[in-house]
Amino acid sequence: MNAIDLLITQHRAIEGKLAQWSEMVTSAAKRELFEQVAEHLSVHIASEEQVFYPAVKAQNIEGVLLESLEEHLSLKRLLADLRELDQPGDEVFEAKLKVLKEQTEHHHEEEEEHLFPRVGKRFDPQTLEQLGRQMEELQRSMRREGDPAAVVASQTDQAAPLQ
Repeated sequence: MNAIDLLITQHRAIEGKLAQWSEMVTSAAKRELFEQVAEHLSVHIASEEQVFYPAVKAQNIEGVLLESLEEHLSLKRLLADLRELDQPGDEVFEAKLKVLKEQTEHHHEEEEEHLFPRVGKRFDPQTLEQLGRQMEELQRSMRREGDPAAVVASQTDQAAPLQ
């Protein structure tokens, strides 16, 4: 799958999981759903920061990338905060999850409206396919290694560097 299609597919999957939140009744169901969201969002962000954004930077599209990295930092901070809270369903957890949902949707919208069209014009289909494969491999590797969302807490001091 090409990189842009992969990222858009993952955007919809993450948003779909976040939309299920209101359907969850028990704390256990909410915790399980949150852990799924945290994993998906963590591997998605990592593959953008480690594979996609560096390739895009080489095409001189840095302005949009710097904003995206700051948005990632905000999402990581929210994920780290939420992972520390014990009770999905309490007021603080619910408020932070709502902000996570809103910021995630905003970030996806920004990428899809501003970044992806520019990338699609500058990269040939073979390069986009290669980037997609690299991102998928990184995501599989992160999942095999264990809990990808656990790393997020150590990445909340500053935005990831634009490699």
